Amino acid sequence: MQIDSLPPLSEFHHITPVEIRFNDIDILGHVNNTVYFSFYDTGKARFFEAIADWKIDWKCVETVIANVDCAYLAPLYFGQDLVVGTRCEAIHDRSFKLLQVIADAHTGEIKSACETIMVSFDAETQHSAPMPARWRNALEKAIKHD
Repeated sequence: MQIDSLPPLSEFHHITPVEIRFNDIDILGHVNNTVYFSFYDTGKARFFEAIADWKIDWKCVETVIANVDCAYLAPLYFGQDLVVGTRCEAIHDRSFKLLQVIADAHTGEIKSACETIMVSFDAETQHSAPMPARWRNALEKAIKHD
């Protein structure tokens, strides 16, 4: 992930507000690094709901995370208004890449960035699978919008 060439928050068309809970804070007074992943997961879920033209069945596993690369650029503190921006960067035969940022909701300052490789998955065989057409179409529309 190229931290120095991250797009600004304004180039993420899927924005999800996230709330810092008091128990998200660690002994140093900032959000624990593991909590960032729950923020990114919430952003992914809302992104998928926004681009899908069907009702997603969250009990049906169609994609899994193959790799996550997260950069912590500035600490997050209790009381900050934050958003997660999510966009699809690339689509392949069996996988796609998402770029996400956590940013200050008012200034757009990016506090963290995350690249996630997601793989289409067949739960019966426990192996990767070709991406279903409905997912490819939804992701392609999202890329055109971004």
